[in-house]
Amino acid sequence: MFTSAMKLVESIPGSPLSSEQNRYLEGFLAGVRERAVVFSDLFPGGLPGAPLQVDDDDVLVAEERIKREEHPLDSYYRILENSRDGSAPEKEEVFRFKWHGLFYLSPVKDAFMARLRIPGGQLTAYQLRELANIARDLTTGYVQVTTRANFQIRLIKPEDTIPVLQRIQSIGLHTQGSGADNVRNLTCNPTAGVDPFELIDCSPFVREVGDSILHHREFYNLPRKFNIAFDGGGLIGTVEDTNDIGVKAVRSPSGEVAFRIAIGGATGHQTFACDAGVEIPPHNIVKVVLALLRVYLLHGDRTNRKKARLKHLLDSWPIDKYLAETESLLGAPLPRVPPLPTIAGDPVPHSHIGPYPQKQPGLCYLGIALPAGQITPQQMTTVAELSENYGSGDVRLTVWQNLVIPNIPAQNLDTVIKAILRAGLDYRQSHVTSGIIACTGNQFCKFSSTDTKGHAVQLGKYLEKRVQLDQPINIHFTGCPHSCAQHYMGDIGLLGCKTRDGAEAYHVLVGGGFGTNKACGRQIFQAMAVDELYSSVERILKMYLAHRLGSETFQQFTVRQEVGQLQILFSEI
Repeated sequence: MFTSAMKLVESIPGSPLSSEQNRYLEGFLAGVRERAVVFSDLFPGGLPGAPLQVDDDDVLVAEERIKREEHPLDSYYRILENSRDGSAPEKEEVFRFKWHGLFYLSPVKDAFMARLRIPGGQLTAYQLRELANIARDLTTGYVQVTTRANFQIRLIKPEDTIPVLQRIQSIGLHTQGSGADNVRNLTCNPTAGVDPFELIDCSPFVREVGDSILHHREFYNLPRKFNIAFDGGGLIGTVEDTNDIGVKAVRSPSGEVAFRIAIGGATGHQTFACDAGVEIPPHNIVKVVLALLRVYLLHGDRTNRKKARLKHLLDSWPIDKYLAETESLLGAPLPRVPPLPTIAGDPVPHSHIGPYPQKQPGLCYLGIALPAGQITPQQMTTVAELSENYGSGDVRLTVWQNLVIPNIPAQNLDTVIKAILRAGLDYRQSHVTSGIIACTGNQFCKFSSTDTKGHAVQLGKYLEKRVQLDQPINIHFTGCPHSCAQHYMGDIGLLGCKTRDGAEAYHVLVGGGFGTNKACGRQIFQAMAVDELYSSVERILKMYLAHRLGSETFQQFTVRQEVGQLQILFSEI
């Protein structure tokens, strides 16, 4: 690359470069190289960026060829041009723009969605307020909390993309690398640092990994998307075993806190992360996570998008080989440990909703329910004001598509609760609705077959009036096999599809779980039309209550029976 740069400047007007000028230029470019800056970074306005260093092979998929022709991070000038013209992006630009957090919604809508990077889902009240203002000023005001503890702001006109990105960056947040072949938003416990049950506060590690990814260009050329989650112990988990890398705090035999690592999770492919059999001390965890990521970067498949996830690499590599490659990059062995004993059960049902005491005396945090992860700019502003006036000015997003306000003095809790209710939100845990999550749906996603969010909200209202549960369940709506809402791990998983006559419908799965109860649900009904779905789920839950043994959970009840038995039972009237 630097040799090519030298060839660009072999002369100046009137005469060739002198030997002294050549030496100066060589020294300048050497310094640039040592600082890990590419030549195109010096001229972001229009010069083509250096192609990505990938194998020159005819079998590379189209997406890899696009990345090779121009690094997508160097495509910002294209966004500027489109914004000035108010024009829609071309096909290859649609792919490139995802590196800047912009997703074109065509053919569903002729507009963009912006997805942020909010490491650990942690943001401040002033950031939340400005995000609300951005949504109010520059969009139709449709905002979602995602299953990666993140925000998506929708319906952005092409001419407004640059103002949206600039205003997001002005408050210290980013969109860079939030889609496509990048590390997606990093997650950790939303109550990190305040949860009395946590073993360790994972926030510093998440921020350090996030900063390393944000500022190192190599991590913007993965074979496919990549998810990383940290779990420090606490009441509100991160379902870390659904991630490509899951990092979970444990207490070692010596009494010290260490991090256990699992790799290869991809629940859309019915795969949970496998325990790697290593425990890493906290002071080394960032270095190890980045090395694990680099091994995937170097060896992931770039010839088949459907076989490019880390899970697929592990289908052909034993975990010991993956660890050996990681140790080679680290230059040191990873400490191997025996398997962890299984501890069944979750301490508190749907602990992401409701008030809970913190480890700090006199303070509590409040989990606030959002209907299928949807929130308005006015509600965002209200939450920001409550956090500032009655908390510490912090707000946390969760992987359950809701949010948490921490550090509320106990004497202020009632005031905050009343304000939340007036805003049209809720804080009360429900065994039914607190466990309903949904992907974007066909209102804004071209891949989805169904209106998942609309159906999720309606199902919650329907069941609340008709079913009384004494134990929590999780119902996951996802509109396509990409499984953004992880339908396989729900007690009831609903996968969007179409009936033969084109009506919206769902495949129905039961028995999924996560954490110590991890399992992939089994399909019991195929292409059930939406107008039958609500009453069918009601019947499923009532049959569970009528036929369960003792106090067994919904998952335990469904797992102990064959699919055929469940089909008969759940079809009874």
